Amino acid sequence: MRPFTYERAEDAKSAVKRHAEVPGARFLAGGTNLLDLMKLEIERPAHLIDVGRLPLAEIAETPEGGLRIGAMASNSKVAGDARVRQRYPALSQAIVSGASGQLRNKASTGGNLLQRTRCPYFYDTTMPCNKREPGAGCAALEGLNREHAILGGSHACIAVHPSDMAVALVALDAEVETLTPSGDARRFPLMELHRLPGESPHIETHLTPGELITAVVVPPPPKGPQVYRKVRDRASYATALSSIAYAGGRIALGGVAHKPWRAADAEAALAGGATPAEAMEVEMAQATSAGENGFKIALTARLGAAVIGQAQEKAR
Repeated sequence: MRPFTYERAEDAKSAVKRHAEVPGARFLAGGTNLLDLMKLEIERPAHLIDVGRLPLAEIAETPEGGLRIGAMASNSKVAGDARVRQRYPALSQAIVSGASGQLRNKASTGGNLLQRTRCPYFYDTTMPCNKREPGAGCAALEGLNREHAILGGSHACIAVHPSDMAVALVALDAEVETLTPSGDARRFPLMELHRLPGESPHIETHLTPGELITAVVVPPPPKGPQVYRKVRDRASYATALSSIAYAGGRIALGGVAHKPWRAADAEAALAGGATPAEAMEVEMAQATSAGENGFKIALTARLGAAVIGQAQEKAR
């Protein structure tokens, strides 16, 4: 790990101000991903601004009947909140399916959304990776790509986003609140937070440098059942080969793209009277295989059809 300086932020506004003042600064929240990347020298911040103890961990009711989840609320706190479990079971199920209990106790809501890919070539500094070093190339395209993207990839990157929580939040139509480097508050759909790789996979979100996530706002729960299901290689502590969140007719997929993937074509097909299998076939028509990951097309289609069918059965 390379040397760095450290300070603890006193409030959110001073944190973003300091980020703008200090070259090479990064925010540190739970640190469950960033510190590992620093040990591998994939992340090399010159200065850490610790925002983990800011008073941003509250889970509060909104006037509209939803919940505002502070960015520093731990994953365990969110998953165990009685209101989340009762009104947003897909979110609770998604969080519990990710990481270990120890990591969920430490990981923050904001950090979960901003965690970086688990692509092995991203972590192997002897291999080319456009996400780690822009312009270096992508070893996964012709390499071991069993876990990689089947939707939305590019010739520069086929890595997938690892968050389970983000998939459920997209299906729940959540929004993100931030504080910009100028100190202004901003709020936008969470679905617009992450980017597809295109020519610049190292730029992973639409946040401006130094913009701090302060909360996630979940609207009132949608009518109808909610389901989150994840397929992975082992029973715990593994990222998704494929996952799906279904919430009141909205569908999001995980483990298949550079970002949580909103299955809008499947939703439209269902609204038009398609069966779950037909709807997922429509969604998967745009999927592509890089070789070893080709099985994920059929896997996601079958997983999606099963979950949608389960939700429709519950609704009867």
